[in-house]
Amino acid sequence: MAATDPMLEGADFRTRLQNWLPKIVLAPSFAVMVLFVYGFIAFTIYLSFTGSRMLPSFDLVGWQNYERLFRVRQWDTAIVNLGIFAGLYIVISTIIGLLLAIFLDQKIRGEGILRPIFLYPMALSFIVTGTAWKWILDPAIGLEVTMQQWGFENFQFDWIKDSEMAIYTIVIAAVWQSSGFVMAMFLAGLRGIDNEILKAAQMDGASNFQMYRRIILPQLRPAFLSAFVILSHLAIKSYDLVVAMTDGGPGTSTWLPALFMYEYTFTRNQMGIGAASAVIMLMTIAAIMVPYLYAELREKN
Repeated sequence: MAATDPMLEGADFRTRLQNWLPKIVLAPSFAVMVLFVYGFIAFTIYLSFTGSRMLPSFDLVGWQNYERLFRVRQWDTAIVNLGIFAGLYIVISTIIGLLLAIFLDQKIRGEGILRPIFLYPMALSFIVTGTAWKWILDPAIGLEVTMQQWGFENFQFDWIKDSEMAIYTIVIAAVWQSSGFVMAMFLAGLRGIDNEILKAAQMDGASNFQMYRRIILPQLRPAFLSAFVILSHLAIKSYDLVVAMTDGGPGTSTWLPALFMYEYTFTRNQMGIGAASAVIMLMTIAAIMVPYLYAELREKN
């Protein structure tokens, strides 16, 4: 029987150790993530089927919380507000981001200065953005009183105090923060288009409008899809921006689902209903993310 070479055994051990060492190092972090992310998601789903109020309860009540949820007036308000906010936020941010990207793609002078200026709002937290816009739009200290002091005495802009218009002030602040980020995605897409295709189109007599409509915009489809997914996700889970700007007011006129979930779980001691609203938010995000991830993986395969 041939003797085993100690050097080969040592090399084999080192190879196995190198293969397993990253897994061993990452295992604690992975376990914590599974527990505190997916574990609590599962726990929230379970709570949504229980009679939990101030504290978790393990008495199952079936779909009762979901039935009660859709009878709550504030939930209807939150859903309507989400439709208004998400629709305007996604469309306006996409349009402004695309126009800014097209503007910067013209190889203008000062692009190196303008690009970080446009991106700067995304570096701020939504709390900072909400606080700043709350001051700007406050009729007593912001834009309205400033314009009146400049001589425009009839100028009035009190949307943030108007229950019918306050949700649109949330849209203004959110668009201001996110448009630069959308611009960066579109600019990356524009810079990735093959110039030879554009030169060939120019030689065939295509105008700039025709090139954008028939060549450039269709090739930006991945950027459009990514922008839609990211903005939808941000809209659905919006909480801190609303709290900083209006705290859900006047009254409950600017409640969104995330604020509803917090209020009913931690303020009104209706944990079961709050958990049900959180599950619906999760399912909505999943309905957007899963087809997107499926399409991306299918395209790569």
